[in-house]
Amino acid sequence: MTSQDLYRIRDFVPDFDAIADEFAERSRALSARANVRADIPYGAGTREILDIILPERPNTGAPLHVFVHGGYWRSGEKANYRFVAEPVLAAGGVAAFIEYDLMPSRRLGVLVDQVRRSVLWLQERCREFGADPARITVSGHSAGAHLASFLAARGREEAQPPRLPLLRGLLLLSGIYDLSEIPYSFLRDEAEMTPAEAAAWSPLTATQHPCPLRLLAYGAEETAPFHDHAKELHTLLRARGQTAEMLPVPGFNHMSVVLDLADPDGMLGRRLHDLVAASAAKT
Repeated sequence: MTSQDLYRIRDFVPDFDAIADEFAERSRALSARANVRADIPYGAGTREILDIILPERPNTGAPLHVFVHGGYWRSGEKANYRFVAEPVLAAGGVAAFIEYDLMPSRRLGVLVDQVRRSVLWLQERCREFGADPARITVSGHSAGAHLASFLAARGREEAQPPRLPLLRGLLLLSGIYDLSEIPYSFLRDEAEMTPAEAAAWSPLTATQHPCPLRLLAYGAEETAPFHDHAKELHTLLRARGQTAEMLPVPGFNHMSVVLDLADPDGMLGRRLHDLVAASAAKT
């Protein structure tokens, strides 16, 4: 690491707390007017829960979009990201927000498993709330993008192929795809990620499974690792003949880029809307 920790987002986003407060306020406002089914268990753990947000006029066979929040694996609450549902609802989709355990009390492999199990749970039961299990797309931000990437990948040390959901697309925003520096970053005392975990769960060393679309997005004002990781994963996927697109979003940093994702008129918000709307299953 350099003397300045490029993963410590607060050092590069002066209005970090104000933006985080805006996430929460916008999510409260959406929750007050939307049809939200909160804290549905997908497993036995206390944080193995998810929220479902239904469109105003739900239709049978609607697309389902799942969002995985960030927080560097050691913080974050799904309720503060419900505002990301705006473009999904505008596309007539059902939005789901999943929760998972946090490091250091649980290890990174547990988090990967929880994200996988939550989406498999949704795939198996989504007809109960009007969604089509063949029209599932997923997005994630920061550590959430890292975790979401393993919905279509096998970790380097997974002895058996994992059971993975059927996805129509992944929108990975500001992800960390090479974890090698994380154990030596400011997170060493917060997430307590070990070098062995970083080696086992780096997407750049994982086996990437086919996915109809992977969109690797990041804010143009983010620090170098977020640019570099997206470029490296994009290069790896394309070299293996897989569909991948890279999208830098001008004028946004690691926090504010989530506001663009949640804006139906924003660059990323339009892409999210179109991803959901176009997620029809192949015939």
